Parts: sequence; C-alpha cells; structure tokens
Amino acid sequence: MAWFKRSKENIARETEKKEMPDGMWTKCDQCNEIIHKMELEQSMYTCPKCNRHFRIGSNEYIKILLDDGSFKEYDRRMRSVDPLKFTDSKRYRERIPDAIKKTGLHDAARWGTGKLDERNVVLACMDFTFIGGSMGSVVGEKIGRAIDRGWKTKAPVIVVSASGGARMMEGAYSLMQMAKTSAKLARLADAGIPYVSVMTDPTTGGVTASYSMLGDFNIAEPGALIGFAGPRVIKQTIGKDLPPGFQRSEFLLEHGFLDLVVHRKEMKHTISTLLSLTAS
Repeated sequence: MAWFKRSKENIARETEKKEMPDGMWTKCDQCNEIIHKMELEQSMYTCPKCNRHFRIGSNEYIKILLDDGSFKEYDRRMRSVDPLKFTDSKRYRERIPDAIKKTGLHDAARWGTGKLDERNVVLACMDFTFIGGSMGSVVGEKIGRAIDRGWKTKAPVIVVSASGGARMMEGAYSLMQMAKTSAKLARLADAGIPYVSVMTDPTTGGVTASYSMLGDFNIAEPGALIGFAGPRVIKQTIGKDLPPGFQRSEFLLEHGFLDLVVHRKEMKHTISTLLSLTAS
C-alpha cells in the first residue's frame, strides 16, 4: 500500500519552469557574481562582491553627481557633420544617425549646469555608447562651451571622461579639439576657477592627451583603463612585457599621474569636499 499519493496536476505545477524576465540579472565579468538589476542600481552599478565598476552612461553619472532635478542641459541636439566625406566599413554620414537612433544621444558628450550639494557647478559628461565615446568636433565644442560657462559664471567645472580617443572619421577637425579645450582650460586656471577631471573606464587617446589630464584634481574610478596608446600597441612598440596593472588607475596613482582613486559611491562627496577646500 502506498504511504502517500500525489496528483499529476501538482507534480506538473511544481516542475513547471519559472520564466525569468530578460535583463533582470547581470553577471560580473571580474568575479562571476550574479547580480540583480535592482541591487546593481542601488550600489551605483558596482559589484557588491568585488567592487568592479560597471561602465555606465552619461545619464547615470549625472544622477550620481548632481542634486536631484538640478541638471539643465545645453546644446542637446548639436550633432556632427561629415566634412571629409569619410567612409570605412560604413559611411560616416550614415554612422551618425545610426548612433543617434541606438543611444538616444546626438553625440558622445553632454553638458549643462546643476548643483552639487547645493553648489552651482558646470558638468560635462562623455558617453562611451556613442561611437566609443570618441572626441569629434561636437564633443570638443561642448566641452569648450562648458569651460566657457564656468569661466563666465565663476562656477567650478567638472568633466567626466569615457572615451576611446579622437574620432578619426573627422581627421584634423578632431585633433584640433585637443588644442582648443586645453587653451580654454588654461584661461579657466588663470581665473582661479576649479576644474575637476573624473576619468572612468576607459579614458584613452586624444582625450587623455588633453582635457582629461589637465584637472586641478585628477580623479579616477577604481580599475579604470587610462592612457594614450593601448597596452597592446605599447608592448609591440617597446618589445617588452608591461608591468602588472599597467595603465589602470591604481598604477597611475602610484606613479603620480592621478591625485585620487575614488569609489563611485564616494565620488560626489569627495568632489564636494575638494570644492569646499578651494572655495574663496
């Protein structure tokens, strides 16, 4: 005689596969931890187990750094043209609208005014999702206008960099942005107005060789790749193995290229403290 009896209906219900909504879980590439989307957002897109900083967009950085609802964006719809009629695997004039459609952005940088702990600031933020965060004429112009705004209003300027370097589809027009932004920052420095440069993963190429490394305070997120040429190119050029952690933010801090490496959760508080120290 059977000691118990289970209906087929109950067995079917218990063994029925539970569907998991797409995009609710993320895997950390560094420690393989499986993280729920809500938990990831609450930890400011950093892994709660190993502290790896996930790449995030300009919208997330604006929310992290500025007081709620204080950001006012300028030149939102400014977009690049195709002065060189450039074509590689795709025509540049086709690549731009494709990137706009994919990201909802009009170029790889946004800028505007806002408040950080109730202090007026000017913030420019790059976005790696738009053609690899490459610096073209529009990015240079937006960064330049942000610096000009800080100079005119005496407000501190903060630039968050995330870039693969200069946008070579614009050739010399792109490279000119290095000189333009650097000259504007020199004028800002002469006026004694603080400039905070925040470098995220990655910050490379012409962006590193211009405004990203010219801050009164050069700050980086943990583990960020920062450099001019990539590690593979450097290794091939010098014919030697590179030191462990080469071009990561901790390595640069140790060798004097950075002032601070700051966890994303502490970034707003750290910048606020630095600005308080420089306030006249």
